[in-house]
Amino acid sequence: MNSEAVAVVPSPKIGFFARYLSAWVALCIVTGIALGHLFPGIFAMLAAAEVQHINLPVAALVWLMIVPMLLKVDFAQLAGVRHQVRGIGITLLVNWAIKPFSMALLGWLFIRHVFAAWLPVGQHDAYIAGLILLAAAPCTAMVFVWSRLCGGEPNFTLAQVALNDSIMVVAFAPIVALLLGVASIHVPWGTLLLSVLLYIVVPVITAQLWRGWLLRRRGQVALDTALRRIDPWSTAALLATLILLFGFQGEAILAQPLIIALLAVPIIIQVYLNAGIAYGLSRWLKVPHCVAGPAALIGASNFFELAVAAAISIFGLRSGAALATVVGVLVEVPVMLSVVRIVNRTGHWFDEQPAPAPVRS
Repeated sequence: MNSEAVAVVPSPKIGFFARYLSAWVALCIVTGIALGHLFPGIFAMLAAAEVQHINLPVAALVWLMIVPMLLKVDFAQLAGVRHQVRGIGITLLVNWAIKPFSMALLGWLFIRHVFAAWLPVGQHDAYIAGLILLAAAPCTAMVFVWSRLCGGEPNFTLAQVALNDSIMVVAFAPIVALLLGVASIHVPWGTLLLSVLLYIVVPVITAQLWRGWLLRRRGQVALDTALRRIDPWSTAALLATLILLFGFQGEAILAQPLIIALLAVPIIIQVYLNAGIAYGLSRWLKVPHCVAGPAALIGASNFFELAVAAAISIFGLRSGAALATVVGVLVEVPVMLSVVRIVNRTGHWFDEQPAPAPVRS
């Protein structure tokens, strides 16, 4: 594996927009609710612009969110998986065998039982569906930032993200359908498969074709330059999508403002639970800290952009599922930064472990 393939994220520091993402989301809540109240006709027109239950304005915004993130992924790094067997195995276990199912359990426990009396009647299943969608897709973009902040081994992070994205193409829809079925929630298979095609398969192919063209044309410098230029557009698209969502959700939120806080509880528990499992298994299996850190962070974080898009496509802009995924965006940054701090403060637990062998082409 050559050194050029490793330089995926040019800066080791979290960017301005990413650092204050939760603040921007809070601002979007206020802005969306206000605009939805002042201009209901415009929001009704935007909601009606859909084909096969796919909202076209939101689909365009989601593409602006997702494609730049997938542009950072180098699938050539899959060759390095064999050099990080224990770390890869831990994150695969957490991401695909524990996280979606633990979130379904937490959703059932909190939404249908603990918080049932405080949540709107008729929305319980939708909230659980949103939580399941949130947990069923491992993080693709922000995990590069988390890994850098905890001194993670870049080859491991790249290989794991590439592997997760490959698995997500074929596993996202079956896992979501299985868990929605277990929760007795109707599975619209046609819309679910269309969402996978529209928001995973096509963006992955598009991003990889674009990435290959940039690298062939002017190398890594051209790729890094393109990433710096399009990253603000990706963030702006995310914020615009959230304004649309809260424009439609405004009445429900104003009627019951505790909804967001209650939905955040199972999400926060899930993050710490899965990060703890991955980190604990890494220590038990004597994985070096430079791999254990990103393993915990990859196991805990979610591809919330995909979750938002899928929830809107399957359940609609005004659905409780869409709102639940947006709450995931709200809590993602502060909670994950707290996990980074824990990982950095406990590095001495792994001091005796050797660093992994370098990956060679």
